[in-house]
Amino acid sequence: MLKRTLSLLGLVLLALAAYLALWPVPVQPEAWQAPPDPGYRGAHAVNQRLAGLQVIALGREEGPEHIVLARDGQLYAAVASGNILRMKPDGTAQQVVANTGGRVLGFDFDAAGRLIAADAIKGLLSIAADGQVTLLTDRVGDADPIRYADAVVVAGNGKIYFSDASTRFAPAAWGGTFEASVLDIIEQSATGRVLEYDPATRRTRIVARGLSFANGLALARDEQTLFVAETGRYRVWRIPVGADDLDVRREPSAAKIVLDNLPGYPDNLMRGLDGRIWLGFAKPRNPTIDAMAGKLFLRKLTLRLPRALWPVPRAYGHVIAFTEDGTVVADLQDPTGAYPETTSVTETADRLYVQSLHAKGLGWKPR
Repeated sequence: MLKRTLSLLGLVLLALAAYLALWPVPVQPEAWQAPPDPGYRGAHAVNQRLAGLQVIALGREEGPEHIVLARDGQLYAAVASGNILRMKPDGTAQQVVANTGGRVLGFDFDAAGRLIAADAIKGLLSIAADGQVTLLTDRVGDADPIRYADAVVVAGNGKIYFSDASTRFAPAAWGGTFEASVLDIIEQSATGRVLEYDPATRRTRIVARGLSFANGLALARDEQTLFVAETGRYRVWRIPVGADDLDVRREPSAAKIVLDNLPGYPDNLMRGLDGRIWLGFAKPRNPTIDAMAGKLFLRKLTLRLPRALWPVPRAYGHVIAFTEDGTVVADLQDPTGAYPETTSVTETADRLYVQSLHAKGLGWKPR
């Protein structure tokens, strides 16, 4: 009986070992060198300045990932259901102005007042005042699909710049935006890119590529360069808008890193007041993830484990503001992480609204 039990146990362990070593996973990890984590010190010294946020209830909605105070004086928010909400700045008079059928992660307004949305499922969209949704583009050329539209800004000349976070993992195919982002960052194949759509020609072109999960965008004041958050490698780039298919891995001197080796995963970028640019961190860095940067097999093995065993970084609220030369001028933290995934800040004359990928309400604090 004992011999039979040991034999059965041996077979189970053998099967488990074979599963952990051989079960197919969707990623093909590439090695990279994670810089030493600077931790929360210096300009990012631990503080409580983001703690105790007030929260505007959003009913059944969640995930106010992008928030804009528009020229009509109303606050607009993109939420997980695909709805675009409009409300007064105090959160009252909420209404749905459109639903894209996807997940809008970023939006801006053009000169005609149309809402230009980067929808991770649908592509680049235009939304009229009556809520009608029009697809502007979902591919580069005829055969290069845009898989993960993420952030968008509209320049004064009408051209639209937006990020395609990953050309490997589309949220539509991999269970949603969070799941697709995890796969892309684990793989580190750096297929993210920045695109330009010209409404005059209806042409979409590649501005820059080679980014490990291309995320938030902000235009410089002179609109000659773009600030781009590279989530997977903890940094923010400054890239010329006139660049043509620039690969930042092969020609790094053609662009500039303005913030490097950050203490968390940088997400959205938003222009604030007085020349500030706000940046949020979806999560802090995790030493286990950094330690696996050069260990390809371990990264594959991680995806074979139950999701509860994945090395997901802890909850930690953190947003910063910096100037165009990369000087950090504000740092707000909540080490408890009570308000989840603080992806950025929308700054108005009297409030700071905190964006979030999964929060049940809209966080804010007096400015």
